[in-house]
Amino acid sequence: MVSLKQELENNVYPGRGIVIGLTPDSARAVTAYFIMGRSSNSRNRVFVTEGEGIRTQAFDPSKLEDPSLIIYAPVRVLGNKTIVTNGDQTDTIYEGMDHQLTFEQSLRSREFEPDGPNFTPRISGIMQIEDGRYSYAMSILKSNHGDGSSCIRHTFAYETPLAGEGHFIHTYMHDGNPLPSFEGEPKLVEMMDDMNVFTDMLWNSLNEENKVSLFVRYIDIATGQYDTKIMNKNQ
Repeated sequence: MVSLKQELENNVYPGRGIVIGLTPDSARAVTAYFIMGRSSNSRNRVFVTEGEGIRTQAFDPSKLEDPSLIIYAPVRVLGNKTIVTNGDQTDTIYEGMDHQLTFEQSLRSREFEPDGPNFTPRISGIMQIEDGRYSYAMSILKSNHGDGSSCIRHTFAYETPLAGEGHFIHTYMHDGNPLPSFEGEPKLVEMMDDMNVFTDMLWNSLNEENKVSLFVRYIDIATGQYDTKIMNKNQ
């Protein structure tokens, strides 16, 4: 297990990141999603609530340049499933699973983002709570060592998660030109019972210059009720 705080503090540009896990008291499922930006277009964003999920929105619409890869719904809820992703594949997963496809099957129609030479990975997560049982899975679609002609697909499924454990996946190993894609399995990280403390830890650990927005949700496994916190650098 690695320290999520240290992972974030020691990486000025992990890009976008998803955390999913279980609180130490085993009572609540946890997810967090953050976005960062190096360009003015990427930084000109906020998270806003949309239905049971969220959407990215231009903070200053007059400065919005290219919305194609930065305006999307990172979080949507389909019945007892919560979908969290770093792009418009949220909708692909939602529509696929609504038509009885699996999480993995739904993503077969997608690959990494068309933003060469970075070819930013598409990272996705799915949480399912049913009859007091909780499981989750994470996916990454990335280029083959920066070669845009080849897509690598990894899915990691976590059944019956252990108390206090979570997993963290992000788009880039570190800052660079081009940006190097995430490698390996999602990182095993510690969860917290206190949502406010967890949110503050994440937000304060992200690089001050590059961080843009953060979403955190705690879902009660017994009832399905949830609490959400959103942090936006642009106010």
